[in-house]
Amino acid sequence: MHRSTASRQRGAVIVTACLVLLFLLGFMGIALDFGRAFIVRSELQSAVDSCALGAAQELDGATDAITRAVSAGLTSGNANRVYFQSSTWGGAGELTPSDLVFRDASFVQTTLPAQARYAECRHSQANGQPWLLQALAAFSSDPSLNGPQSVYARAVATRSSAQTTCPIPVALKPKTSSSGPPNYGYAVGEWVTMLTTQSGSLQPGYIGWANLDGSNSASETVAEMNGHCGTRVGDTVGTPGTQSTVVDNWNYRFGIYKNSGDPSVTIERPDFTGYAYTGKNWPSAFNAFDGPTPAGADATAANYATKRTTWASCADTGTRVRGGAGSCEGITGLSLNSFQKLATPGNTSGGFRQYGVSRRLVLAPVVNNQNKIVDYACMFMLQPLSLPMANTQLEFRGNAGAVGSPCTTNGLAGGTAGPLVPVLVR
Repeated sequence: MHRSTASRQRGAVIVTACLVLLFLLGFMGIALDFGRAFIVRSELQSAVDSCALGAAQELDGATDAITRAVSAGLTSGNANRVYFQSSTWGGAGELTPSDLVFRDASFVQTTLPAQARYAECRHSQANGQPWLLQALAAFSSDPSLNGPQSVYARAVATRSSAQTTCPIPVALKPKTSSSGPPNYGYAVGEWVTMLTTQSGSLQPGYIGWANLDGSNSASETVAEMNGHCGTRVGDTVGTPGTQSTVVDNWNYRFGIYKNSGDPSVTIERPDFTGYAYTGKNWPSAFNAFDGPTPAGADATAANYATKRTTWASCADTGTRVRGGAGSCEGITGLSLNSFQKLATPGNTSGGFRQYGVSRRLVLAPVVNNQNKIVDYACMFMLQPLSLPMANTQLEFRGNAGAVGSPCTTNGLAGGTAGPLVPVLVR
């Protein structure tokens, strides 16, 4: 009898150990399943955050604002990696236009560009078949336990005043010593010359290279063309003079590249259009941003607001940098020498529509005689930089903090005035 009792006890221990083991395996399965879901959810949230911020940046009330917002949102969101940093998002599909909706000031969904104030990006991402549920499905007829599970993320962004800004490394001097805010003596639509062919101090009435960190380093100028945030009113800018090393980074914004250029690379992405404006193809030298086409303009010419809706290249519908009529150089009269290719124009992949973001409407700090930043101007980049370097022009679009300014920066939100920046609100 004693042996029988001991045998039964040993059997009970084995059964108990098996039950405990199953219990522990269940908890392990739960931990693994929830851990995987948490990682995918975090990655997906980063993607929709980027999507909403990129889209909100374009909500300036213009007639093509929603078209641009969808393009910018998808470009920004799909630059992220989801499903354990998979570049294909685990094969489950990236963000599509249906993942973006827009809302008015009352947070009611709208498709009207003039009313859109909020960009909402949401996406459901397949997370694969959880291990624990897959095991339970073998013992259950519940259909919810079969098939892949999904995670969901949502983000809403709008535009708000900035406390810090992200200008490009150029500075604008008031037109005269007595010219004050908001426009410092300039007319909206006026073309302003940037002195790229000479060094020295910036003269009133011109725009010129100005390192935002206060240095005169050429490498710093290049780095700041790729994104420099944190600039504040009161900072002192440097005066580096002629900066030929910045040509590549400047021309990327026009979708103009040397052999190694690639519009899919973040710092090399183009604007929505690379169509450029000079006195040759836009003789009035005024308001190329949204003005009427002047008499004597090139047959391809239309304002920037129109060209970005067709994703035009510097060569309009073509891809030739050189080659006479119909090429970028032929239309603009610029010399681009070592630049050999353009991003693909039109409603196709691989070019302005797929990778375009707002890159030609830029902030330029307004500086006083001591090179201290006193304000910010909204400037439109008219032309790529030519080789050899020549004077280049930008178009003044008003004070960056003006109501209705087309300029939006990527600075830190939280200010009470000044340029608007995209900010997450949900």
